[in-house]
Amino acid sequence: MSTLHYKLLNKRQRTFASDIFISLIAIAVGVIIVFPVIYCVAIAFKARPELTVFPPTVLPNSFTYFENFENVFRVAPMMRFMLNTFIVAAMGCTLRIGFAILAAYAFTYFSFPGKTFLFGLILGTMMLPSDTLVVTNYLTIIRFNMLDNYFAMTITGLVGASQMFMLRQNMKSIPLSYRDAAFIDGCGDLRYLSLMVIPFARPVILILMVQSFISFWNAYLWPLLVTTRIEMRTVQIGVAMLTNPLETNFTLVLAAVTIILIPSFILFIFLRLVVVKGIESGALVG
Repeated sequence: MSTLHYKLLNKRQRTFASDIFISLIAIAVGVIIVFPVIYCVAIAFKARPELTVFPPTVLPNSFTYFENFENVFRVAPMMRFMLNTFIVAAMGCTLRIGFAILAAYAFTYFSFPGKTFLFGLILGTMMLPSDTLVVTNYLTIIRFNMLDNYFAMTITGLVGASQMFMLRQNMKSIPLSYRDAAFIDGCGDLRYLSLMVIPFARPVILILMVQSFISFWNAYLWPLLVTTRIEMRTVQIGVAMLTNPLETNFTLVLAAVTIILIPSFILFIFLRLVVVKGIESGALVG
């Protein structure tokens, strides 16, 4: 009995030590990931002379120095840039997820010739760098006279293979008997998709929408190519406009970056609350 008690105690000690070690590694990785964001926000509140202080400091002398943020909106039309970016990101993520839902439903429930080959071909595009198609896509936009157009800034990202794959895998977890029972009661594909499939896949859809929104929000190269007027630029281009080849005011640039990060933080908090709520509601139903 004492030997068994000793083994259980020893096992608990090893498990506790292992948990502590894993937790320390997770905390270290989290600090490494979060520190650049904290440093960016801290510099945004610094005056330019504070950047030359030795030894350098992480935190500013005061978090009440808002002149950098005021200068951001004074030097560049940042509000217009943020509006353009929001329109592009909202339009792009909505259309991308909408197409992905319809395509995933078709690949999950429909049977047609070449289904497996076509799905594999779509997944193969994930291995193709997007920059390889920049010239071809740009010539196409020129041919259709779509410069300085919101839709032109989103069109190259409307077909998302990864989003389509994730949604298809999620839909395949729904028993086919549900669809058969719904169709016996007179339910059609669109009704079944809207009333059964989409609510079931809501957590995945929300995650993919946030990921797509942030990817469109952070896009730089393609919006730069297809816009020629200043009033159609996006925030990423606006940040680049704050730099100077001879001298760059890093406090001004990082203040603009801090402003750009705000929508990402809001989406992260919203997504976290929604996903946790969805998990809890699923646990209660189960």
